[in-house]
Amino acid sequence: MNRNDSVFERFPDYIREYIYQHSWDSLREIQLLAAESLFNTQNNLLLTSSTASGKTEAAFFPILTMLEGNLPDSVAVLYIAPLKSLINDQFGRIEELLDISGIPVTHWHGDVAQSHKKKLLEKPRGILQITPESLESMLMNRSNDLIRLFSGLEFVIIDEIHTLTGSDRGNQIICQLSRLGRLIGHHPRRVGLSATVGDTALAAAWLGAGSGRDTDVPEPTPEKLRWRVGMEHFYIQNDDHLQSDSAKKNREEPGSPKRAQIDAGYEYIYDCVRDKKSLVFSNSREETEYVTATLRQIAKNRGDKDIFLIHHGNLSASIREEAEQKMKDEDIHAVTCATVTMELGIDIGRLERVVQNSSPNSVSSLLQRLGRSGRRGQPPEMMLVFREENPLPNTPLPQLFPWELLRAIAIIQLYIEERFIEPPRIKNLPFSLAFHQTLSVLASSGELTPRALAERILSLPPLSGISKEDYKTLMISMIENDYIEMTEEKGLIVGLAGERLISSFKFYAVFKDSEDYTVRHESEEIGTITTPPPVGDRFALAGRVWEVEELDVARKLIYVKPVEGKMEVSWPGDYGEIHTKILQRMRRVLEEDTVYPYLKPNAAHRLEVARHLARNTGMLEHSIVHLGGYSWCIFPWLGTRSFRTFRKFLAAHAYEYRISGIEHEAGAYITFKMEQGNDYALARGLASEVMKKGIDPMSLIKPSENPVFDKYDEYIPNSLLQKAYAADKLAPDEAEKRVLEILKELE
Repeated sequence: MNRNDSVFERFPDYIREYIYQHSWDSLREIQLLAAESLFNTQNNLLLTSSTASGKTEAAFFPILTMLEGNLPDSVAVLYIAPLKSLINDQFGRIEELLDISGIPVTHWHGDVAQSHKKKLLEKPRGILQITPESLESMLMNRSNDLIRLFSGLEFVIIDEIHTLTGSDRGNQIICQLSRLGRLIGHHPRRVGLSATVGDTALAAAWLGAGSGRDTDVPEPTPEKLRWRVGMEHFYIQNDDHLQSDSAKKNREEPGSPKRAQIDAGYEYIYDCVRDKKSLVFSNSREETEYVTATLRQIAKNRGDKDIFLIHHGNLSASIREEAEQKMKDEDIHAVTCATVTMELGIDIGRLERVVQNSSPNSVSSLLQRLGRSGRRGQPPEMMLVFREENPLPNTPLPQLFPWELLRAIAIIQLYIEERFIEPPRIKNLPFSLAFHQTLSVLASSGELTPRALAERILSLPPLSGISKEDYKTLMISMIENDYIEMTEEKGLIVGLAGERLISSFKFYAVFKDSEDYTVRHESEEIGTITTPPPVGDRFALAGRVWEVEELDVARKLIYVKPVEGKMEVSWPGDYGEIHTKILQRMRRVLEEDTVYPYLKPNAAHRLEVARHLARNTGMLEHSIVHLGGYSWCIFPWLGTRSFRTFRKFLAAHAYEYRISGIEHEAGAYITFKMEQGNDYALARGLASEVMKKGIDPMSLIKPSENPVFDKYDEYIPNSLLQKAYAADKLAPDEAEKRVLEILKELE
């Protein structure tokens, strides 16, 4: 009996019938590998394969088989997803299968009705789909009921783990599973799912942390790359208004516009998605808003129907759900402009094309976005479009390079050449999470001695890197500020300030949430913005412009009416880290003569100009470049953390070398003024420091620096924040190596 038949024979009749009905000739390789691990071992399982490869079925076919006739009188499977929309949607494909199985499925998150949750509480059975925040609430508020609810729990499935590994939110899940395992007396098997995992060993270690089980990582045969990818470039202010193909074609057609009427780059995007069910990704909510408004404006100018939808985190649930539903509907031709919120595995049916506005920040993001298209047998299809300001005659050298275009080429080449995906970032000192879990554990357990509390917290795998001494510092600070309180019996309980924090539903989330104002038009909720404009002012949201009619500051409400036009809007935000390998590959893009077949004419010409400039200025041979007078520039070719370290190291020695005016842009270069000395003297001096004592990250942090990044950092002693910053935001090894390389270039 071959492998396929051996696995297939173990499935119950209803699963076999499901496979027959879907005309599968055989199980996919990932499904065979998953079944063999789940059937034949007691290990955890990390499943990594491309989008739409059948990972959900791969996990559930064997799990449902093992539950057949053995369903415990409690929740049997806990499915944790990072987005409510994933929970609402993820089982859509196998809903029929679950119905036949007779195994109940319960959704549990903030938008689910209490009556639905009540059924599970009264009779806990089957599969529970939940967000990390709702699970935190359960651990805190239903601690006496957890054994009844989860005593027979056999499997925990964590979806889209690439978004969670090493982040506070992902580490919160591992803390929750450790706490739950301690309560129910066993650690269920864990199954992690993702299409993009850069370092499977690191991801497997994270997934299995504290479970006491090994983690299997099956490796399917690498798939042949089937992509349709293109890149095109446009100058924003350009005398040649015929930059877009449609404008060039239209000038010959009677009555047609003679040129791109609004913006050649946006008109090109419009033509890319015209008559195609598509997603248009941008890297920020601001750009998503602006591109949506512009595409609607182009449609109006051309007399076309407005088929543009929008999807990002500051929009109301109803607007996001409308976009999701319309994208699923095969009979509706729609285009959705989105941020990362559409990057994950929400099933939105058959997409014909994805457009990326500018470059993604990572290989992982590119693959996730590209994987949204090309389902049902078609290759994924993506067009990347770059818009750039026209350089002025006096534009400084480093600003003459198309950094976004170079980054996108580097990202694609790294995956084509090496199948490189960024490894997970592991946090060594997550003090914000330690603060959160301290309050959560005390809220659920009641009074604990300081020793017992420290043992509970520091035994949680994500917090094990925190020393007893540092945790003692944190506890003392929490007592002094009344977040926790010491009783007369020398036990610890939640203090008054802590009670205020945990009494809000916002406490359950460990990611930062801004104090946003809700925007309403008549009875409809539009979304949220951070700063309320005065009455009569206008702002953009949901791809439209609104005028403020009334402002209710006390209730954080803004009442608006729609008006014509488009505007820019801004939200605070962190746009992610870039890996050093991407910067190094960007340098090679400038060095090599390779003709990349996916570059369209404008993009190919823009790269040719950039390569010519790079070679003529010598910046590829010597990373320190004299810009004239006292002005200099360094091209470190380092990723976000090591670039930050390099920049701080240079600033720390600025006085010695008479350096001033240090500026940096896009993680690509550093400019500065140097009144005396030269590039060799500077490089030799910095290299000498590295060879003598290396780069001490703590020495790069000023005593007054208050590095607040994570949600509860404002409650953490500054000495601990500085330690965490040094450990988790700086990368001295790469910076040291680069300093020595720069000296070698000049010798």
